[in-house]
Amino acid sequence: MLPCHTIAWGDDMTRSPGPGNLLLRRTGLALLLLLAAPADAAHAPVVGESAPTFVGYGLDGRKVTLETYAGKVIVISFWATWCPPCRMELPILEHIQMAGKGHIQVIAINTEPRDVFRSAAKILKDLKIELTRDESERAANAYGVKGLPHLVVIGKDLRIISIREGYGPSELDDVAAELNAALRAGLAPDTPSAPETP
Repeated sequence: MLPCHTIAWGDDMTRSPGPGNLLLRRTGLALLLLLAAPADAAHAPVVGESAPTFVGYGLDGRKVTLETYAGKVIVISFWATWCPPCRMELPILEHIQMAGKGHIQVIAINTEPRDVFRSAAKILKDLKIELTRDESERAANAYGVKGLPHLVVIGKDLRIISIREGYGPSELDDVAAELNAALRAGLAPDTPSAPETP
C-alpha cells in the first residue's frame, strides 16, 4: 500500500534535538527509505523520457494503455479512496479535462483491490475521466510512485512533461501552465526537434 503524503506535527517536532538524536533520526530515516523501496523497483521515468504505457485495467477489465490516447495531452493521477487529497483532486482533474475540449485526457489510476475500486467507481460514475485499477501496482512501480497523490503530465508524443508527488492546491497554476504549454507545443521539454532543412 502506498502512503498518502501528509505533514505530521507531533511533540517530537517541537523539541530541540541534540546532535546524537538528529544523526540517529537521519540514519533511521535513510534505512527506512531503503527498506521501503521494492527490491525489484523499475527505473522511475524522469521528465523528457517516454512514459510507461500500461496504466491499469478499466471497469470492463480491459487493459488500458497510453497509446489509446496518443495525440492528446494526458494527465495521470495515482489515487486511493483512503487518501483525502486524492479524492478532492478528482473533480478538479475532470474540470481540467473538460477545459481541454477533447485535447486533454485524465486517467485516474486507483491502487486498491478490485472490489474497493468498483465500489468507488460506482460513486464516481458521473465523472468523465478514465478510471483504471492497478491493484498489483504494476503501473505505480513503472512510474516510481512512492506516495499519493502522484500526478504525471504526459505530452502528445507520450513523453513525460512533469511529475508531482504529494503536491497541493498552490501548484495548480503551475500544472495549468504545463498543460497549456503542452497543448501549444505538442512535445515534452528537452525533446530534440527535427533539424530544419534549408
